[in-house]
Amino acid sequence: MKFSEFKEQLDRERYQGTESSARAKNLEVILDIVKSINRSLILEDVLELVLKNAIKLTDSDRGFIVLKNASEELEFKLGLDAKGTILPESSFNISTTVVNDVYKIGQSRFIEGAQSDTRDPSKSILKLELETILCSPLYADDKKIGVIYVDSKHLHKINVREITDTFEILAGQAATAIRNAQLYERQVKAYTALDEANKQLIQAERKALKSSIDSEIGQALQGLVHLGLLEVESLMRTIEKIKKEYESKFNEDLILFDRLKLKSKVAVDSIRNIQKYAQVLIETSIINLNKDSGNLNKTISSVIKYISPMKQFNKVVFKTEMNNLPLCNYDSEQIQHLLVHLLTNAAEAKADSTITIKSKYEANKIFINIEDNGPGFPPDKLQTAFDLPSSKKSGYGLFMCKSIIDRHNGEIKISNGSVGAYVQFALPVN
Repeated sequence: MKFSEFKEQLDRERYQGTESSARAKNLEVILDIVKSINRSLILEDVLELVLKNAIKLTDSDRGFIVLKNASEELEFKLGLDAKGTILPESSFNISTTVVNDVYKIGQSRFIEGAQSDTRDPSKSILKLELETILCSPLYADDKKIGVIYVDSKHLHKINVREITDTFEILAGQAATAIRNAQLYERQVKAYTALDEANKQLIQAERKALKSSIDSEIGQALQGLVHLGLLEVESLMRTIEKIKKEYESKFNEDLILFDRLKLKSKVAVDSIRNIQKYAQVLIETSIINLNKDSGNLNKTISSVIKYISPMKQFNKVVFKTEMNNLPLCNYDSEQIQHLLVHLLTNAAEAKADSTITIKSKYEANKIFINIEDNGPGFPPDKLQTAFDLPSSKKSGYGLFMCKSIIDRHNGEIKISNGSVGAYVQFALPVN
C-alpha cells in the first residue's frame, strides 16, 4: 500500500463509528512509525527502527529481518529482543519453513498457538516454546526484498483483519523505507568508489607529471651546465695564460689574476655541483613500471565502465571494436591514466561526441586506435602537441601520454581523421 493510500484509509477510519476506533488508533500508531523511519536513509538505522516498532506494535518478545542479497538468497540482517538488545545471527534459529514459505509465496502468515499448530510441527518452534508468530513479506515497487518476522512465547489472540490492517501495512511501509535506504547506501558506496578512483588518478597524474618534468629539467640542466662548465674552464685557462705573459713581461706578481682564478674555480665547483643535482633529477625521475601480464581489451572496458557514469560523459557514446589480443606486460594504472586523458579530451572537445575505440594485434605489437567525431586537433598544434608545457603551450595531457608510452617502449601519434581527432598508440608484446 502506498503512503498516500494508507493516509486516505486512516482518514476514512477516523470518520467512521466506534467499531473502527481501535483500527484507527492502530493506523495512527503506524503513521507515527512511518514518519519516524522515514527520517533516516541509513540502512542500519532504518532496520533497527522498523524492527523495534514491529516488536512493540505486536507486543512480541523478539523480531528478525532478512533481506534478499545479490545472489537472490535470504540473508540475516538484524535481530532484536523486546528490550532492544541486538540478537546475534546464531540466535536466528526460528522456523525456516515459515520464513521461506512466506517469502516464496509472497503472503503473510500469522500463527496463534504455534505449539499445537499441526501445519508446522517445527523443532525450533517446539524447542523455543513459541506460541505466536507473525511473518510478512517485504514488498517495494511490487518486488520482494525480504521478510519481517516477530514471535512470542505468549499466546496472543490474533484478529486476522486487525493484523492485516496493522502488521502488513507496517511491513509495506517499512519495505519502502528499507528500499530507499538500500538505494542510498549503494549511491554512497558508488560515490566513495568514484571518489577513491579519482584520488588514485590524481596521484598517478601528479607522480607521472613530476617524473616527466624532473627528467626534462634534469636533461636541460645537463646541457646548460655542460656549456657553462666549458666556458668557465676556458676562462680559467685564458686567465692563466695572460698572467704568465704579464709576469714575464713586467717581472712582477699580479694579485688581480690570482683573485680572478679563485673566483673562476669557485664558479667551476658550483657548476659541477649543479651538474650532480641535474643527474640526480634524471635518475630519480625514472618511475618503476609495475608491469604485469594483462589484456588491454579488459583495461579499456574497465575504464569505459568507470567513466561512463560521470557527468561529463553523460552524452558521450562509446563504440568498441575489440579484436583478440595476446597478453601484454604493461602497467595497468598508467595505461588507465592515459586512456582517461584521451577520452576526457574527446568529451571536452564535443560533449555529445561518439568515441570509437579499436584494438588489433599486428607485427608483434598491440595497436589501440581512438577516434572521435569532434572538431579535431588544431593543425598548428599537431607538431607541438607532445611538447612540455611552456608559455607558448598550455596543458600537459598529451605530453603525459607520450611519457607513459615512452616508458613502455611504445609509440604514440595523433592526427585528424576523416571526421575528428585520431590517436593511435602501440605497445610491444614481449
